[in-house]
Amino acid sequence: MGRIQDTFRNIFKIPELRQRILFTLGLLIIVRIGAHITLPGIDHHILSQAMENRTTDNLFGLYDLFVGGAFSNAAIFALGIMPYISSSIIIQLGGAIIPSIQKLQREGEEGRKKITQYTRVGTVFISAFQAWGVTIHLKNINFNGLSILPPEVQGLFWTFSTIVLLVAGTMFMMWLGEQITDRGIGNGISLIITIGIIDRLPYALLDEYRLISAGTRNLVIEVIIFSLLYFIIAGIVLVTQGTRRIPVQYAKRVVGNKIAGGTTQYIPLRVNTAGVMPIIFAQAIMFIPSTILSFFPDSEFLQTAAGYFQYTSITYSIIYALMIIFFTYFYTAIAFNPQDVSENMKKQGGFIPGIRPGKQTAEFIDNILTKITLPGSIFLAIIAILPAFISKLGVSGSFASFFGGTSLLIVVGVALDTLQQVESHLLMRHYDGFMKSGKIKGRR
Repeated sequence: MGRIQDTFRNIFKIPELRQRILFTLGLLIIVRIGAHITLPGIDHHILSQAMENRTTDNLFGLYDLFVGGAFSNAAIFALGIMPYISSSIIIQLGGAIIPSIQKLQREGEEGRKKITQYTRVGTVFISAFQAWGVTIHLKNINFNGLSILPPEVQGLFWTFSTIVLLVAGTMFMMWLGEQITDRGIGNGISLIITIGIIDRLPYALLDEYRLISAGTRNLVIEVIIFSLLYFIIAGIVLVTQGTRRIPVQYAKRVVGNKIAGGTTQYIPLRVNTAGVMPIIFAQAIMFIPSTILSFFPDSEFLQTAAGYFQYTSITYSIIYALMIIFFTYFYTAIAFNPQDVSENMKKQGGFIPGIRPGKQTAEFIDNILTKITLPGSIFLAIIAILPAFISKLGVSGSFASFFGGTSLLIVVGVALDTLQQVESHLLMRHYDGFMKSGKIKGRR
C-alpha cells in the first residue's frame, strides 16, 4: 500500500503528467454535468416520476447505462458518444470494400485527417437521425396520463430545437474526447463511455440493496453472483493481457565498422488485440433497429418485431454474440497487419526460425493470430451477453448490466490502458510504476 501511495505522489511530481490528468478530469466533469442538464420544455418532475416506474431490463436501459443516465434524464447529452462510434464503424467497414477509403488509410497522417473529417460529417447525420427518434420517444413518455411535455410545447419548433441541441451535444462530446486523447491522458472516447458507466455504480448497488432488503434475494444467489463476478474479472484480465510471443532472429550484419544484429527478439501477439472496440462497435449497431422501431410506436407488427431486439431475448443475444466475434477479427485485421510486419522484419534482416521470410512469414503470423483470436472473441461474446442470463436470477437490470459483462469489460480494459499510459510517463522520468517490474505485463 505504501508503494502505491509513493507512485501516486510521483505522478503529481511530473508537471506534464499532472497537467494531463487534471485536464482529463476537468473535461470528464463537464461530460457529467451535461448528462444532468434537461432539454428545454420537459417537465423534470413528471419525467423523474415516469422514470422511477420504468424497467431498466430493456435496450433503453442498456443505452442509458452507456451514456451515464443522460438518456433517462432527457439531457442534452442523451445520445452520448454512440453516433460517433456508429460513424467510425461505417467508415472502417467502408475501408474494406471502397478503394478510395482504402487509399486514404494508406496515406498516413494526411489520409487519417480526411477520414476523421468524414467520420465527423457522418456523426452529424447519424446523430440527427437518432435525435429525431429521441423526440418521438420523449413525446410518448407520461406519468398518470400527464405527458412530460406540456401540450403547448409539443410542436415543430420544439422537435427541431431538440434535434439541434442533441446533435450539438454529441458533437461537443466528440470534441471533448479528441481533446482528452490529444492533450489529456489518452483514450478520450473510451474514457467518456467509462465514466458514464462508473457513474451508474451507486444506482446499481442501491437497486440491489433494495431487493435484498425486500427479502426477494437469497444469500446463496448473492454468493454465486459475486463469485461469478470474481471469475469474470480474472478472465477479463487474462484475455486483455494474454499474449503469444513469436521469436524473431536477427542475423549479424556489418554497419559501418561495427557488427550489429545476431540477437533474438519477440513479437507479442495479444489474445485480444481488438480490446473493447468489438463490444462498442456491436453495441452501436444493435441500437439502430430499436431507434428505427421507435419511430412507429402505434404499429403492432413493428412493436412485435421489437421484442426480438430486446437485450434479454435469445435472438438479440445470438446476433450480438456473432457480431462481436466478427468485429473482433475485423478490428484485429485493421490494428495488426501480418504482411506489414513480415516486410519490416525482412528489411531489418529478421526472420522466424524455420519460416522463410516474406509471404510464408506473413501466413505463419496470420495463422497464429487467427487461432489465438478465436477463444478471445468467444470470451468477449459470452461476457457481453451474460447480463441477459444474470437478470433471469432476479438481479436488478442496472446491477446485471454493470457487473454482468459489457460494462465490466469496458471499465477493466480502459482502466488497464489508462494505467499503461501513466506507467509510460513514470518510466520515462525514471520513477517506479504501479507494477513491481516497472511495466504492466502484456500491455507492451
